Amino acid sequence: MPENPVEHAQADRHTPRVTNTGVEATEQGWDGPWYRVRTERFEASFLPSAGEDLDAVCNVDLEVRLAADGSRWSATVFTVAEVGRLMDRWSQTGEEWGGRYFWCSDGLIVRDPGIGNMTEALSGLLDAGELTQVLRRLDD
Repeated sequence: MPENPVEHAQADRHTPRVTNTGVEATEQGWDGPWYRVRTERFEASFLPSAGEDLDAVCNVDLEVRLAADGSRWSATVFTVAEVGRLMDRWSQTGEEWGGRYFWCSDGLIVRDPGIGNMTEALSGLLDAGELTQVLRRLDD
């Protein structure tokens, strides 16, 4: 997460929009430190690091607002490779019992990096009726 949201937003003005979204986005772009992707069924708000390539994001917090009922859901999304990288690092630092396990209470693991791929995964979860079982509901 960014240490200074103002610096983050300023750095993001030079970051390109997501190019590989297979989901029909009605709108996408920066809103302060958030990168928002709006579709007919949901709005996904991603919080990437300042200056991070949006097509290479591999570890990001997000919030999803469902259009049907306005409910809000959260997750931290990791790629499989990022989980492996973290576990390898922890094997050297001794964290998480020497990298022997990985857990995250609201974690979602996807195969491919990038906001577009993550948005597609969210759409797939919604199609399968599983989004509300996988993500954590946020209280208003």
